[in-house]
This record gives sequence, structure tokens and C-alpha cells, in this order.
Amino acid sequence: MSTTLHTFIDIFNANFGDEENVINISKVEIPIIQRDYAQGRDQKDIQRIRDRFLDALFEAVEGTPITLDFVYGNVKENGVMTPLDGQQRLTTLYLLHWYASKRCSAPENECICLKMFSYETRFSARAFCQDLVNFTPDFTSPVSAQIRNQSWFPLEWEKDPTISAMLTMIDAIVEKFAPVQDLWQKLKSGKISFYFLPIQDMGLTDELYIKMNSRGKPLTSFEHFKAELEKTIRSYSEDLAKRVIAKIDSSWTDLLWCYRGDDNVIDDEFIRYFNFICSILYYKSGQSTRNKSSDVFDLLKDLFSTANKNAVANVEFLESYFDCWTNLPNQKSPAQYLAQFMSTQHEMGKVISTPIDIFQECLDQCDNLSGINRKFTMGRTVLLYAVIQYLLNRTTITEDQFRRRLRSIQNLINNSSNELSDSEDRQGGNRLPATLKQVDSIILKAEVDLALGPNLNNNQLKEEKEKLAWTEANPSLAESLFILEDHPLLYGQIAVIGLENPELFPRFGTLFNQNIIKAKDATKRVEQYNTIKKALMTEGIYGQYNNKDTNQLGSNGNASWEALFHHSSSSGFEQTKNVLTSFISKDEQFSIEWLNEQINSFIADREARSHFDFPYYYIKYDSFRRSPFGKYFAKNLTARTYDVVVMQKKKKKSENSFQPFLYEADCCNINRADHGESLRYLTEDGLISIRCYDSNFKITKISQGSKISYDKIDIPQNNGIDSEDRIIILRDWLKAKGLKKN
Repeated sequence: MSTTLHTFIDIFNANFGDEENVINISKVEIPIIQRDYAQGRDQKDIQRIRDRFLDALFEAVEGTPITLDFVYGNVKENGVMTPLDGQQRLTTLYLLHWYASKRCSAPENECICLKMFSYETRFSARAFCQDLVNFTPDFTSPVSAQIRNQSWFPLEWEKDPTISAMLTMIDAIVEKFAPVQDLWQKLKSGKISFYFLPIQDMGLTDELYIKMNSRGKPLTSFEHFKAELEKTIRSYSEDLAKRVIAKIDSSWTDLLWCYRGDDNVIDDEFIRYFNFICSILYYKSGQSTRNKSSDVFDLLKDLFSTANKNAVANVEFLESYFDCWTNLPNQKSPAQYLAQFMSTQHEMGKVISTPIDIFQECLDQCDNLSGINRKFTMGRTVLLYAVIQYLLNRTTITEDQFRRRLRSIQNLINNSSNELSDSEDRQGGNRLPATLKQVDSIILKAEVDLALGPNLNNNQLKEEKEKLAWTEANPSLAESLFILEDHPLLYGQIAVIGLENPELFPRFGTLFNQNIIKAKDATKRVEQYNTIKKALMTEGIYGQYNNKDTNQLGSNGNASWEALFHHSSSSGFEQTKNVLTSFISKDEQFSIEWLNEQINSFIADREARSHFDFPYYYIKYDSFRRSPFGKYFAKNLTARTYDVVVMQKKKKKSENSFQPFLYEADCCNINRADHGESLRYLTEDGLISIRCYDSNFKITKISQGSKISYDKIDIPQNNGIDSEDRIIILRDWLKAKGLKKN
């Protein structure tokens, strides 16, 4: 039987069939076996589908007409049609025509279609449709509320899912179509149509109906997405659409199957990888993902529809990004394949990556393209992109070449946290397009292109460029370099040792023993770091200074050392390098015993020469090393620095800070209100305050709120360096005055 194009209005006025078997539709009834009306459900996924459908209908009545595909079903002898396919669309059209008829005051004889539509699913739904036709709202308040307030609307109808969904849809229709003028006339003119296929007297059984209509199994969001994808691609390439959909149903599903979740489907995993691919498409076209929708239907329209001039190329890009994982050598899974190049700790020929299966990480976490809630970070995005670039170019890049180049990429990622911030609108603009070009240059050509503009950390880019050339010229030393790179305090940046000192590469790891600094036993770690802090200071002041009068030294945690060993805005990196390389040049092994020998020898030498500079005090007295972050407040730490504060917070002084020379003399009377920069005593003569300066201690008497200079204790010095231990001098003075009780 042939199909014809009709509207919701004219199906009840038309003759179907042939001269011998004329069919007239007297009524459309949604059968009891059919599931409830779903397009009005108050669920996020359904709301998106509802909004998109109403958008399409709105565009049809205000612009280009739309055809809603097939509606068909069984027609009984009495002309009652039970839809086999099209229930949801017919119900929405019924509600739209009801709204239009009431809003436009359509003549009653034109609204016969409304009385010929009903639900047989429940008595309540059937009765609701009958009463709705006879009700005319005033549109001054939400229509659903007006309906609920009618005497014919019992409270129990609220529990009927079909009625509840209809009320939601009515409000959505009112909101969407309120601006449309002459809506009824536009509907009459055929702006919205469908192919209507009545099948006479099929005698459908409930069993057949369920099988054909999948009762209780509405399309999932992914099935809607797949259908929209197919429709979108088919609009410009039938062959491409068939090929992509066939792969989704076969090889791509096989690829993702082992990553399925507890729901035993791969829908979410597919969508997350689709999100990743879309983000790459934006970056490679020079765009940002900031403010881009993460709704897959919006992404389809923006990147893969005819609205995008590169739609075909984008679909082929999507295809290649899936296919590269389905064609791995020796039929390896992505996890098995990635394990050849990645490890959670240093292994020859591998980079450190946690987790190793970055493909699965993407499938689990890539819900958003950008924003503060992004779980699959920019750094991991760049790393996965680098792997895929290799997979797409395996015929021209050897595995060994890829291993070396991937190491450069990982080093750059590890040292570009600021540049790879999830905010793409940093000063200097969106860096990601240039970043991906840099990855292309490294993976495809083994070249770090410094002319690409701002992308990754500039210091690290220069270092990686130098290291690529250095390992090419020194292949026998490459593994020693890689071991150094993988040290947890360096994570790829080795400038603090330098390529000019290859003999020192293994010594760094001997001094900063990974087994100790990464140990769960905090006692050993604290002992190791405390000894290293003192031992390095015997070689010189190894710290760095920033413009807020804060100085960075080592602490008993890893973060301070990481800060010292990486280029930053602080000044003094070269000093740190000089002290470190000079110190580790002294020996090949650095046991605690050996380090303590250096420390004891240094103290003995300073005391023998009466040379009490800042390094001496730092090594001699524990309180100098008590900053949990290795932070010190001073104009600049030098051997002649005595006006210094040990900070207990990262960025500023606090009530727990203290002046270490005063603290060592009398920790019980440190003045917290003064950030620990003075000692304070209440005596018979009034309040006494003691502060430390470079050449003396100043004692101030405070009487009745006025400060009167009381005394000072000069410190014997030689060329600005104490020639006597000022801490002992102050202790003795306090005891003599009876101020220090112990």
C-alpha cells in the first residue's frame, strides 16, 4: 500500500487505500499495550529531546516546512487506528494543535481532529484528552496550573505519567510558540507533515505489538545521538553515513566493549571519546572550547552538519580517531599496547604515566570539553593526542623514534602546568592550537619548533630541543639522562644539573634517594631531608628569592625541592645549580654518615675561625629549619643576613612565624602579635621588647604606651659577619637580667 503526505488535521478527512478498499480514519487511539507518553517527562535527557523537537517544529511553522517521517498502524473495520509507530509524535502534534486552536480561537468545525485522538492506556488518560478539548485557558498564568485547578481534574491524575508528561509538554509548547502569529493557519497550510500509512485489519496481537514497538524500552540518549549522527552525515554523503554507522555497530563497539561500565553498554564511553575528538577538532581549527556546549547534539550541529564547511573532513577525522585503535599490531588491546610505552615508574624505553591506559582514562573522565569541572585534564588531552598522532603515522615513525619523542612530550606536559591550565583564556590567549602544532612537530619530525608562539613552557621547550640533539650525539648516555629525568623531584626538567654535567646524572639520585623520599615512613624521610638541608648549606646558600621578600630553601617535604629545581619567576636558580653541582661533585655516594661528616666538619671550621654567618646558624640550630614549606622572609638571604623570619605559611608571615635568633634564645617569650619578630617581657620597670638586627639586638622599654630606647647589645663582627655566636650572647644577657628562667 502506498504512503501519502498528511497533516494531523487532514488525516481524519482523507480517504486512504484504493477504490475497492477505501479506509477512513475515524479515530486514533493509543492502545493499552503502548507505553506512556514520554516526550513530556521531567528528565534531563528527555528535556533535551523535547527542546530539540519543539525547536524543529518552531522552525517549520516560521520558516521551512518539515516532514516527520512515517506514522503507521493497524486500522480496524470501524476506522479506529492504533499506531504501531508514531505515538510520541502524534501526541505532541495533538497538544500543539490543541494549543493553536485555543490560542487562535479556531472554528469548532476545523478542530474535529482534536476529538478524534485519545489514549486507551488508562481511563484517566482517556478522560483527560476528552476534557482537555473542551477547556480553553486564558493564558495569563501557566496553562498546566490552570488545568490542575479545574473541577474536572481530580488530584489522582497527577500520578498518571501520561497526564503529567502532557502537562509538562503543554507548558513547553506555550513557552515556545507564544510569539507565533496565526499558528492555526500555518498548521492548516501543511507546515508540519508526515507520511501516513494505515494498514487495514492486520489483527495485531499483544505479543507482536510488543516485539515491533519495544514496549517499555524507549530510545536511549545514545540511540538518539546515533540516529542524529546518521541523519546529519546522510544529508551530504550516503556512503559516509553508512560506513560510520556500520563501524559504530561493529568494530568501534568491539573496541569499547572491554571498557563498558556496570550498565553493560558502551554508550557513555563512546560519548566521552566523541567529546575528546570534538575538542581536538576545535583546537586544530584554531578555536577554543571555552563556552562551547558539551551537549553532543550541539557538537553534531556545530562540527559535523552542513553548517560547517569542513563537515566531511571532520567526519573522516572522527573515523580515523576510532580506527587507529582498532588496527593495533598483533591485535593488542589499547591497554596492552600503551603498556609498551608507558609505566608508573622508570623503565627503559617508557615514559611515566599514571594511569598507563590513558585511553580508558579518557573514556572514564572526558565529560566536559572545558571548564573547572573538567576531569580529563589538558595535560592528559595533549598526551593522548600525541599517542594518536603516532598511531596515525606508524608507517613513517619507528617505535624507537616514538619512544624518544613521547618522552619529550611528557617532559613538556609535566613542566607546563600553568600553560596547560584548564582556563584557555589566559594572558596570551588560547595556547592549545599552538600546543598541538608543537606536538605534531615533535612526534612527526623530532623537532621542537620555538617559532610556534606561546604554547608550552618556554624554558622546557628550549631544554627539550637541546636534549633531542644531545641524545642524538650521545646515545650511550641517553639512558642515564632518562633516569635523571624520571626522578620524582625533577619530572623531566634537568637544568639544575645541566647537560654539561653527565657524570653528575646518577649522583643526584644518590643524594635524593627515591626509596627514602617516597617512603611511607615519614621519620626516615624527615631525617634524610633534614640532613640534606644542612649538608647543602655547607656548600653555600642554595635558596632562591622572589619579589615579595620571601626566600625558598628546602624543607622536609618534596614540594620545596621541586620548586628549587625548576625554573620559576624567583631569582637565584643558577645559584641553586652551582651549589648543588659543586656539592655532588665531591663524591659518588651520599650516605647519612658521609653527609654528617661534612656537616660536623663545617661547624668545627666555623667555630675554630669564629666565623658565624647565616649558614652556620642554619646548620647549627634546628629552629632555623622548621619552616614546613622552606620559606623565609628577608630582603635577600646572604651570609650576612641576620634579620630573617622563619615562615609557617607559604606566602606570608603569620602569628606562628618567628625570628630564629630570638626563638633559639628564648622560645617561650616570642611575641606572636609581632609575627614572632620580637621577644617581650613584663618587668617591674615596664614592658621590654627585644628585636634582632644585622649588627645588634635592640632592647626597647615600653611605658604607658610610649616606646623609649632602653639599650642595645652589639654583636662583635668581622666584615659584617658575627665573630661571636649571637644566640649565646643573647641567652647570657637574658640570664644575667633574670629574664630567662631556664
